[in-house]
Amino acid sequence: MKLDLTGKKAIVTGGGRGLCRSIAEALHDSGAEVILVGSFRSAVQTAEEMNVHGANVYAVTGNLGDRQEITSIFNKCMELFDGRIDILVNGAGVQFRSDAVDFPAEEWERVISINLSAVFYLSQMVGKVMIEHKYGKIINIASMTSFFGSERIPAYTASKAGIAQLTKALSNEWARSGVNVNAIAPGYMATKLTQDIKEKNPKQYQEITSRIPAGRWGTGEDLKGLAVFLASDASAYISGAVIPVDGGYLGK
Repeated sequence: MKLDLTGKKAIVTGGGRGLCRSIAEALHDSGAEVILVGSFRSAVQTAEEMNVHGANVYAVTGNLGDRQEITSIFNKCMELFDGRIDILVNGAGVQFRSDAVDFPAEEWERVISINLSAVFYLSQMVGKVMIEHKYGKIINIASMTSFFGSERIPAYTASKAGIAQLTKALSNEWARSGVNVNAIAPGYMATKLTQDIKEKNPKQYQEITSRIPAGRWGTGEDLKGLAVFLASDASAYISGAVIPVDGGYLGK
């Protein structure tokens, strides 16, 4: 069965919580060994909860905003997986809201480093291994802001637009070596990052909801099927795609 991930080895950054926890669960339920990369508390706790059945689940902690720590994270993952990595999900992300004219420089640096630079550095390291083995699946997490602008989140918007183009650039170079690079672009999802919209600006929340043809905000469950598909051999001829999971939002 092409959707079976038994024996595959997967890294999921940000996999300790939120949308990427759902993706990590989906990969694990499909048979993959999984390393969750994230903060100590979330990654370790989630790994313990997931490790009750199926393939092994590990936690590797570190700061993806620090280039040296990214190298350390990669080396730990390589050690756990005996030098082989089949799947990389770049899902870790942070957010900061502020009017652009007042946006703090330190927050710009933090958001770009974690949301974009870390994706490139980790993909670069993992990509070398995948190219050597002539096989690999890299799944980046993009956003609706990969397609259009926004307000009060300039760093996040810039980072996610960058993810879309980085996905295509890496695909152009690596697809010929058996490495598929794609991105999932979640629409408006019910997460901690978006909870403040519902609580602090209910009018905006209702306006957004009214534009979604599906009539609701998405959840982590809505990402599972596509994540498994892109991580599996069923998607062997798909590369460089940025695929919306948005309840039809972009089509309206």
